[in-house]
Amino acid sequence: MFDKMKGTTPDLTVNNIEKLKQLFPEIMTDGKIDFEKLQLLLGKEIDDSPDRYNFTWHGKKETMQFAQQPSKGTLRPVKEKSKNWNTTENLYIEGDNLEVLKLLQKSYNNKVKMIYIDPPYNTGNDFVYKDDFKDSVDSYLELTGQKDNEGVKFNSNTESNGRYHTDWLNMIYSRLKLARNLLTNDGVIFISIDDNEQTNLEKVCDEIFGTENFVEKLIWKKRATPPNDRNIGRIHEYIIVYARDINVLSLGLLPRNKDSISRYTNPDKDPRGPWVASDLSANGKGGRFVSSLTYPIKNIETGEEFYPSDGRCWLFNKEKMNRYIKSGQVSFRKNSGSPFLKRYLSEVRDGLTLPTILLDFGFSSNSAIEIDNAFNKKGIFEYAKPTLLLKELIRVGCPNKDGIILDFFSGSATTAQAMMKLNAEDGGSRKFIMVQLPEILDEKSEAYKNGYHTICDIGEERIRRGGEKVKNDLIDKNNKEGLLSEGQINSDELDIGFKVFNLDTSNLNEWQADFDDIETKIDLFESNFVNGRSEEDILYEIILKNGLDLTYPINEVLTEGFKIYDVAFGNLFVCLNEKINRNVARKIVSLKDNYDIETSQVVFKDNGFENDTEKLNCYEILKDAGYQDSDLLSI
Repeated sequence: MFDKMKGTTPDLTVNNIEKLKQLFPEIMTDGKIDFEKLQLLLGKEIDDSPDRYNFTWHGKKETMQFAQQPSKGTLRPVKEKSKNWNTTENLYIEGDNLEVLKLLQKSYNNKVKMIYIDPPYNTGNDFVYKDDFKDSVDSYLELTGQKDNEGVKFNSNTESNGRYHTDWLNMIYSRLKLARNLLTNDGVIFISIDDNEQTNLEKVCDEIFGTENFVEKLIWKKRATPPNDRNIGRIHEYIIVYARDINVLSLGLLPRNKDSISRYTNPDKDPRGPWVASDLSANGKGGRFVSSLTYPIKNIETGEEFYPSDGRCWLFNKEKMNRYIKSGQVSFRKNSGSPFLKRYLSEVRDGLTLPTILLDFGFSSNSAIEIDNAFNKKGIFEYAKPTLLLKELIRVGCPNKDGIILDFFSGSATTAQAMMKLNAEDGGSRKFIMVQLPEILDEKSEAYKNGYHTICDIGEERIRRGGEKVKNDLIDKNNKEGLLSEGQINSDELDIGFKVFNLDTSNLNEWQADFDDIETKIDLFESNFVNGRSEEDILYEIILKNGLDLTYPINEVLTEGFKIYDVAFGNLFVCLNEKINRNVARKIVSLKDNYDIETSQVVFKDNGFENDTEKLNCYEILKDAGYQDSDLLSI
């Protein structure tokens, strides 16, 4: 009748096996993979030689397996911490990012346009997540003081630790492995790092994303002047960039500044507008058509002839060159008489390519001032990135002004504020997902003294304050420009809200049951739902595990005393009432028909039906309306 809904996230190992089956159906023998046959099919692409290149470390195998394991956890809504709950499409998630990434696999697979992360650099003082390859939700609740623990605390990863690099690699590998699944095919990831783990990070990314999808290694100048406490003053960090698929990657451009535009002038009053002199020659070594591109160009006024320099050739053949000379697009310098090509401002791309060396993208000192100003207090948070840097990376990484930006090491939530700034600047509708471990702050810290007890408290408050500032700045700008200014952005359409969710164990007893200890906990199953959990908690777990976005609209429909949740305009209907009867099913059919949609899912509380007859009636009514068995679920 009604199939039992699964309480775990997708099993990525099973998914990978299914993909192999589709590609190579002949490798299956008695339900198992015949790897010898798979090797035969792959032929020379298999390298099993003992001396092959292999990047490995202690715990890598367990890390890979652990990243594939399904999660039984859930994300519970926290409305009191949220802003503009009913309208916002932004998310802030408190929790261990490994477990959260697992929970996002179904709802956000292939939906994230850009990821930016600023993970721990493993400098010896920063926190490193200590994955122990067991149930992460329980570990997370213990570490954050939400559950009785055995004295486990956050630790820094010092160089005296015998597995200094290993711990960091185990931490970053599993998270990047899961994060890749969330990227769109044309998606891109930017990762900040310094010298401590930069080499290892590139090797990990080469393995996860593929060496062919390496885009660039950017160098960010983070200090205006070198420090005096080192033999050589280090003033930079790196930003590693990889594509999901470099063949379809399309990055945006930076806006042209006054300096780049001022290069273009029009001293000869060319009707085609401002131009800049450009070289007419190209590299001629080894070219097939060098002979046809090597000829004299004559300056008619002086009679002097010019050839390309040794090893080079002209850009165009003689016929095309003469046309350009005649039209004035190729001209001759007054002092030397040599030819040059006019590159017109009107013909160049509407922006500048992101350079590999980021010199004017804000300094670390700027970010400190930004946070001090945001909180009207010094010392609330250290080591954030400047919003200018993140804003320009988002401009390049998400050029269509739409799409999801994910940061699963969000810290003080610079990425969220930078994205809101950019949306206010270019009218974009980009959305963010911030994920942050609610690491408990030192009671002696300035932040704790001011009421911020976790890093999440800081991040959420910064988004609240930062969003209001972005909106007010836009209102002031619009007022100064006047109501009829061309391209003016409506401040009311700017999304400065966010929905807060908290990582927790499942809301259903059967989904988090430990069957080795089931006899001592059998009394919990008198109710299928965990004590203290709200109907809304359960609803969002159903939404998440059915693969729908957590920001989709929810409409509550009342019919004869029953409440039906209509999620995402009929994509999902949920009823968790007691004594459910056939009238509920009829109402669902009516709602679905009004939307005129082909596919939909229905979830009922399994023990909520009035009796077995009404359960059967509901099933038959929904089947007659076109629902498939796979669409009819119970919890």
